[in-house]
Amino acid sequence: MCSVEGELLSLQVAVIGAGSWGTALASVFAYNGHQVTLWMRDAKLAEKVNTLHVNEKYLPEARLSPQIVATTDMKEAVQGKPVVLLAVPSHAMRQVTRELVPYLEPDVLLIHATKGFEMETLKRMSEVIGEEVPASIASGLVVLSGPSHAEEVILRSPTTVVVASASDEKVLRAQDLLMNNYFRVYTNPDMVGAEIAGALKNIIALGAGMSDGLGFGDNAKAALLTRGLAEITRLGIQLGAMPLTFAGLAGIGDLVVTCTSKHSRNWRAGYLLGQGKPLDQVLEQMGMVVEGVRTTNAAYALAGRENVSMPITDVLYRILFEGTSPRQGVEELMGRGRTRENEYLGPYSI
Repeated sequence: MCSVEGELLSLQVAVIGAGSWGTALASVFAYNGHQVTLWMRDAKLAEKVNTLHVNEKYLPEARLSPQIVATTDMKEAVQGKPVVLLAVPSHAMRQVTRELVPYLEPDVLLIHATKGFEMETLKRMSEVIGEEVPASIASGLVVLSGPSHAEEVILRSPTTVVVASASDEKVLRAQDLLMNNYFRVYTNPDMVGAEIAGALKNIIALGAGMSDGLGFGDNAKAALLTRGLAEITRLGIQLGAMPLTFAGLAGIGDLVVTCTSKHSRNWRAGYLLGQGKPLDQVLEQMGMVVEGVRTTNAAYALAGRENVSMPITDVLYRILFEGTSPRQGVEELMGRGRTRENEYLGPYSI
């Protein structure tokens, strides 16, 4: 709970988006003693949440707190709430933000927990949100990122995440509201790095899944994660991120969990692609948003715009959208010309 002068306060919190991640975060807030309104578009699903206390579509085996009340009415969800958390897919962020803006309180603590880019503009989620909400709210926007599968958070498995913001006051409030004995929250001033790392790791997770689907071993996956982190960091620094963010929870932490876990949608999609299934069939089989596919498209465009070398992203783009086979893509990566491991270490002095 949030504390003021030694007293514990129960707050009214709105969570916008009732997918697995939004539902898990709603449960974190409820566990911490807050009253949660969970907004979703599906009226039947909302009824099940309110009567059976279960989100049968995304987390069917988890029983939800009765302190979580679902609604399809945006005004009911947001109006009067001092805390609003957005957990909607990246492609829906702008439209959903527009829908809730009329009901936001002037001093609201606005948090987003979405990893991805807006395809049409190549903008990060904080940039998208910042264009739609009043400047006074945008200046205190908080990003939530880090290694945190919803399937484990809902079971209260030990989890660590990071919240990032340009506002010290808002980021500390978010930390206070979310942290408990199973959900540990760190702070970071680097919003750009947290968002870049959180989005781009999904690309590498697709590649890790493909590697496993092709039957490659641990050596290949270790190489993919390490070199993947290198190119994520290159683009992040070019876009204004702090290098050390990529060595933290939003960077290597999220990269490892997304590339190795059975819960990772991006890994599962990559695995199916590695086994030879076409992309449209994979996406249909997944049944949920695979952010890594859209993010590969965005990162490929960003790398070209910023003139940043991202060979893994380049190969995955051609596998996803230009018909290159996964095995051919691996051969191309392994056959690249020789280069230094880290360009930031400087040239050889020989």
